[in-house]
Amino acid sequence: MRSPHQANGTWTVEHVAALAAGPAQFAAADDVSIVQRWSSGWHSGDALWGTYRGAANVEPYEVVVDLRPALRDADVPRTRCTCPSRKVPCKHALALLLRWVRGDLVESDLDRLPDGAASWLARSAGSRTTSPPAAAAASEQTTEPGDQPAGDEPGPAGGEPLDAPPDPPPPDDTSGRDERVERMLAGLVELERWLRDRMRSGLADPSLASYATWDHLAARLVDARAGALANRVRRLAGLVGASPQWHGDVLAELGMLHLLARGGRSLPSLPSHLADSLATALGWQVRQADVLDGVPETDTWDVIGRSDTREDRIEVRRTWLRGRTSARLAMVLSFAAYRQSLDRSLPVGTAVEADLHRYPGAGARAIVGARRSEVPAIRPSGMTLAAACEAAGASLAAEPWAERTVVTVDAAVTRSAGSWVVSDETGSLPCATGQRALGAVLATTGGARSVMTAEWTPGGLLLLSVHLDDRTLDIGPRADRSFVEAA
Repeated sequence: MRSPHQANGTWTVEHVAALAAGPAQFAAADDVSIVQRWSSGWHSGDALWGTYRGAANVEPYEVVVDLRPALRDADVPRTRCTCPSRKVPCKHALALLLRWVRGDLVESDLDRLPDGAASWLARSAGSRTTSPPAAAAASEQTTEPGDQPAGDEPGPAGGEPLDAPPDPPPPDDTSGRDERVERMLAGLVELERWLRDRMRSGLADPSLASYATWDHLAARLVDARAGALANRVRRLAGLVGASPQWHGDVLAELGMLHLLARGGRSLPSLPSHLADSLATALGWQVRQADVLDGVPETDTWDVIGRSDTREDRIEVRRTWLRGRTSARLAMVLSFAAYRQSLDRSLPVGTAVEADLHRYPGAGARAIVGARRSEVPAIRPSGMTLAAACEAAGASLAAEPWAERTVVTVDAAVTRSAGSWVVSDETGSLPCATGQRALGAVLATTGGARSVMTAEWTPGGLLLLSVHLDDRTLDIGPRADRSFVEAA
């Protein structure tokens, strides 16, 4: 039976998503909202309650949600859960709300309420009518042992007030989130199904040669609010038939899509920083304002390289920075649509003392905040190719789906077995094919060893800059603007 509040449009999935601490917690709630994991689920008026079974060796959790504050006061319901977590609300309470919104709860009388849930519900009503908010929160701390703080992480007793509702989200924060959450989760399921079908039909299927095959999948992922995955699929289409070993390249990328799809449905089991990175890789957008609210990382940042690409009709610029004190890498992204210009405020070979605000997760993406002053640039030190392999391996281990990272090496560009390579005494690494900048590197260095910054990509090293004694030569790729001129 569908909830009356859902029927009249008061509550939707976007309201529940707005209560979650982030995409990882909402994914956890969605995972435990499966009906088979609950032994009961009821609603009566403004009260929801149910019993979550969980693991076989764990005592079931009693979950209660009081909707009256949400409908009358702060737009945030009060929750009670017997799980040992301290986040408010916990994933079980969010899951119960999801079941209610989706019409999975059975309408009943309050007589079915368990004794503990009934007494808590009565106290919840009394605390709003007889106590000011601070006193009500304090009184919740003295409740019976079963009334543990609801959340996803165990915490010590006597911590945060029990069931203290979080601050209500700004009204505009949830705009469009219902679509994003619902469609993204459904899109990941559909992507996995598509990949299974593709493996059954094999890579010899003639339809792979048709761009429409990939574009149709990408369009569905865009509809699922997984734009980052859609971009990967469109780039994947360009690998078909591009080289003699294209079958292996396509298979590797299909495996990466499978990793992202399965990982997206397993966010609750991942460490928080990895879950944040994965959510971003799937297409979950993080507002710049939220990033800028984080603690800044102040350093002198050397601009060591730049790389422009085109994704559909959008130009994308990756500007790579390295902190002089921290030696940490950072990547600043800039986007430009038709007749717009990319950010030129960070030219390669300059340095700036500034605050840097990093996006959540293990990736290098960041936003430049307050800029204090420009400082003279210095020539960065280059590592051996063996050390570069270790650095790139560590970066990819932290973020396996990253398509590129950056290294600065002290090596020479030369030929080996008919291909261009970057070489030193520790070995050689192949250069990415089709680089027009190789001639400029050879003309500048004369084939001698030099300090160079390059992006580490699946196709080889993509040279971005050559660091000379008196200047830095920017040789990074530029986006193809032929379609703009044609337009």
